[in-house]
Amino acid sequence: MDAAIQTQAAANRVDYQIDPSKYQHYKVTFDGPVATLTIDINEDGGIRPGYKLKLNSYDLGVDIELHDIMQRIRFEHPEVKTVVFNSAKKVFCSGANIYMLGVSTHAWKVNFCKFTNETRNGLEDSSEHSGLKFIAACNGTTAGGGYELALACDEIYLIDDRNSSVSLPEVPLLGVLPGTGGLTRVTDKRKVRRDHADIFCTIQEGVRGQRAVDWKLVDGVIKQQQFNDEIKKRALELAEQSDRPGGQGVALTPLKRTIDDKGYHYEYVDTQIDRAARSVTITVKAPAATGPKDAAAILAAGTNWWPLQMTRELDDAILNLRTNELEVGLWIIKTEGNADIVLDYDAAIDANKGHWFVRETLGFMRRTFSRVDVSSRSLYALIEPGSCFAGSLLELALACDRSYMLDTTDGSGVNTVTPSVLNFGALPMANDISRLEARFYKEAAPIAAIKAKIGAKLTPAEAVELGLVTAAPDELDWAEEIRIACEERSALSPDALTGLEANLRFGIYESMKTRVFGRLSAWQNWIFIRPNAVGEFGALKVFGKGVKSKFNWERV
Repeated sequence: MDAAIQTQAAANRVDYQIDPSKYQHYKVTFDGPVATLTIDINEDGGIRPGYKLKLNSYDLGVDIELHDIMQRIRFEHPEVKTVVFNSAKKVFCSGANIYMLGVSTHAWKVNFCKFTNETRNGLEDSSEHSGLKFIAACNGTTAGGGYELALACDEIYLIDDRNSSVSLPEVPLLGVLPGTGGLTRVTDKRKVRRDHADIFCTIQEGVRGQRAVDWKLVDGVIKQQQFNDEIKKRALELAEQSDRPGGQGVALTPLKRTIDDKGYHYEYVDTQIDRAARSVTITVKAPAATGPKDAAAILAAGTNWWPLQMTRELDDAILNLRTNELEVGLWIIKTEGNADIVLDYDAAIDANKGHWFVRETLGFMRRTFSRVDVSSRSLYALIEPGSCFAGSLLELALACDRSYMLDTTDGSGVNTVTPSVLNFGALPMANDISRLEARFYKEAAPIAAIKAKIGAKLTPAEAVELGLVTAAPDELDWAEEIRIACEERSALSPDALTGLEANLRFGIYESMKTRVFGRLSAWQNWIFIRPNAVGEFGALKVFGKGVKSKFNWERV
């Protein structure tokens, strides 16, 4: 790549690393066990030019900020037990910026929606597993993605000022659907009756007051004069239910990384892009030595503790590859290092999983590995001598669409995979079951056979017999079989592959999260490219221009 192209690529690159000194959309305050995130979006602070973030509307940059805030609350502030969202403006949040959506490419819109979904899912994950509870204190109009943010919280309270409402106006206003799980959470989580939901999602003005409570759209409406006091009272009540311990947190220091045309390079994660082949090799490395065994020593290691540092690096690499490398469609996942060391860290995680810092690290691993599952990229694992697909890192192979394991017969090296206790439920997929359960459709016998091998170094033949890998070619066939598999995959339609992979990875087991992602893929991807939404007179394109949208009235 010549220098001019490299410079332009760097200018367009989205960076997911941020720190509080760079926040421009959220104000964060801490008061004992309660953190308040005040939405005060800088309308001139868009991540790309061409639009203003009016009415507390957001874009990808706003959600990158929210993601960072939540990570810091999880790790740096163990005293926080309740998180309250409110607004510094008369509008709580008007959702995704419409003009940003109107000028963005299809890929940008979908990547934006996916990351936003993952951030919202992360709130619910922390509510379920980490002792954090979330309150949406909707002290102003709450529309579209703003209401979707509220839906991700445990409780929603709406100010009773005779003006503020909650709404999902995407269908009547824009000709698209809520892109961040709104429809799914209204039914699956809030249990809003179908006819009420039908009305709610097809009116622009939304619902306010007692009707919002009666329809289960909010948990309560509070008079303006009592609003702040009642929210504080409820936040403290929720905090009393939490087991987060307080004490000293762990500062999330900046990642050390190098970026060049070949990819993103860290201490324990490396990516090497082959642009001609439209593929990237992602190598995750084990540390050189075993780590601390007790919770106090693990906490003292902080961000240098390998499970946390490796996960931070892998998460950053995944996000950057998804957003900045759209034509790199095949991710080849490898590992490198001593499997015994990985298993030693797994044992320390399992032994100390009740400690808040270990629990948060395990949660971060769970969410990051889930990013792999829902990435619209083809995934191959290559297991070779020197690999360490053991325990937690074996999950990366199990996440792949195919896994190839070299069957060594020339004495050049032993090639093994090893299950650990972490493969049996500690790191579930978005459908809330383990990758082994998903792989075998919860069939008891094959899962039990693998569980009986916890800690055992399984040869290629044993791994094939147990169903842990797809194939185990020998040295004579390895290079050619891998070459053909990669070239064939890269020649297929990326659109068809996205649909194929999304269908096959989760099998027959669903959860609210998989329904959110599945509906995003099937519905929103389709609607986002239809002329009724993005044609010359599509509703999304003409919004705010004083031009009436024109629809093709055929039902497809």
